[in-house]
Amino acid sequence: MKDNPLRQSRFISFCIFLLNSSIWLFGACESPVSRETIRIEGRQILLNDNPFVVKGICYNPVPKGSNDRVFDQLDQDLALMKEAGINTIRVYSPIQEQWVLDEFAKQNLKVIIGFGYNQEGVYDILSGSFIDYIEMYRDHPAILMWELGNEYNYHPQWFDGDMKNWYRAMNDAAGLIHEKDPSRPVTTAHGELPDSLALSMSPNIDVWGMNVYRWDDPTDIFQEWKEISDKPMYLSEAGGDSYMTISKLGYEAGPNQKAQADATKNILESVFNHRDICFGVTLFAFNDELWKAGNPDTLDPGGWAPNSSGVPYDGSPNEEYWGIVDIDRNKKEAFQVVKEIYSKN
Repeated sequence: MKDNPLRQSRFISFCIFLLNSSIWLFGACESPVSRETIRIEGRQILLNDNPFVVKGICYNPVPKGSNDRVFDQLDQDLALMKEAGINTIRVYSPIQEQWVLDEFAKQNLKVIIGFGYNQEGVYDILSGSFIDYIEMYRDHPAILMWELGNEYNYHPQWFDGDMKNWYRAMNDAAGLIHEKDPSRPVTTAHGELPDSLALSMSPNIDVWGMNVYRWDDPTDIFQEWKEISDKPMYLSEAGGDSYMTISKLGYEAGPNQKAQADATKNILESVFNHRDICFGVTLFAFNDELWKAGNPDTLDPGGWAPNSSGVPYDGSPNEEYWGIVDIDRNKKEAFQVVKEIYSKN
């Protein structure tokens, strides 16, 4: 008889839980730093009663020639993140390597842990196994927030054509997280400004992250959010790529780091000029991702992303060109922009 993959996943999760519990119990892997208190007050997140400004980056280190995330270059990446003034990393799926979380904590970097809806039973929302991960790592000092989904509102086909199915599942998952780990906020990464359906069906969401691509100026969204909600918000994605599909606005077609740097500067300045509404941003993204379009061994233009017509300055996402460093960790012009703006905010 073929093994049930969900049963296998839960068994593996339980084994990992026992292993981690034993390691922490007998002192082989002590908590890198003491646990901070995290709470919401108004539109802010407070760490140890002090406002925390997210100066973040989306992080998905898939190496050249691969489709899988690995952390082989973590030491180098951490050094670059610290140099750039980054204090928060957002990941799209749970980090299962505890040593990675430990390294983030040692560097005083916070992590937003994302959970997908259907990940074949591996810490996902559909199977309910996401809660196993939360029970294992709810005391880890690196974790800032738990995140449910990434712009799923652009994909109603995943939920039988009815977004109510997703919002109901998301809200139920958030409620369960509150029971298991009341010490951290629950967020989601919504595509653009949430509509009335999303807000009315999701009272258990504490913080609204928004993936926003409005050319190089997200300013209007802050007032729009203020008018519909008093909850905290941040930009879970924003930024620009370093490739121009066409020549436009003085930017030449082809690889173009200046276009990315200029867009990054304008976006980040808008975010930090509206700290009364928005408590920060996780810029997209840390490194180029060669797996997204064409040959994973080469840097290729093209690729697809939903609702991407607002990408500066050509309206085309060119999915492999979004890093502030390239695949070999060479700094792009946008890296210096991030460093300058993050260091003064």
